[in-house]
Amino acid sequence: MIDLHTHSRASDGSYAPSELVAHAASNGISVLALTDHDSVSGNDEAALAAREAGIRFIRGIELDIEWRPGEFHLLGLGLTSVHSDLTALLVRLNDDRKNRNGEIVDRLKAIGVDIDLERIEAIAAGGTVGRPHFAQYLVERKVVKNRQQAFDRYLAKDRPCFVDRKSISLDEGIAAIRASGGIPVLAHPLSLYVSWGNLPGVVQGFHDRGVAGLEAWHPAARVIECERLEALAATLGLFVTAGSDFHGAARPDRKIGRTAGRRAIEDRYFDGLSLALAGLDSPAGFDSPAGLAPRD
Repeated sequence: MIDLHTHSRASDGSYAPSELVAHAASNGISVLALTDHDSVSGNDEAALAAREAGIRFIRGIELDIEWRPGEFHLLGLGLTSVHSDLTALLVRLNDDRKNRNGEIVDRLKAIGVDIDLERIEAIAAGGTVGRPHFAQYLVERKVVKNRQQAFDRYLAKDRPCFVDRKSISLDEGIAAIRASGGIPVLAHPLSLYVSWGNLPGVVQGFHDRGVAGLEAWHPAARVIECERLEALAATLGLFVTAGSDFHGAARPDRKIGRTAGRRAIEDRYFDGLSLALAGLDSPAGFDSPAGLAPRD
């Protein structure tokens, strides 16, 4: 059993990277990718823990790409370095995120919610502050009963305290991932909000620009939809990945190593990525601590 899409406290997960690896090991995961939002800061810690646990580790990231009307998330899997292009993107994205958080604070204050930004940063525990941490703060202050209510009343799109985040272009994301030795993969494609009739042409366009893989299996989709996405990927020549999009307590409905229909993620979903990474011009980092931590 494997998992190619997980999050740690370095972005919006509830586990520290080493805790995530320990959780994966206790659940029988043999291959694990860490794909934090706009952050690679947890990869070193996770790689070391994975080596000790005998788990093959894949350094990754998840980038937010400019797209309307839905969301476009791009996974970068198998990073062997952090190229200056990727560093520059992350600095820009995180500066924008800080500005966005300041606007959220202002909007919450404007409707009478007392905000302690230091406490919100403490909730994030050194990770990137985002809406889930604001939601947890609102629960702590008894403004709402739970995180979902925080989003429904205040933080979701079209709610009074929502502030849209800045994104990057697809070409920027692809170039930064490639420069860092990784492979670009389209995450949970149904979140694009593209009709099934238009999806093949849209995905083909992404493939033409350098997206190599498609995350056909994701817990937010139905099994029949995932099967359809897997068939689409085969038709267009993209390899298929599968993930849980695990966040820990932040998303208790998502279980590590499990995807749509609570199916265990089979080892075969690592095969396409493995071949893609092995086919790079400089694949030497594939089994190294910089890319994959091999089993002991």
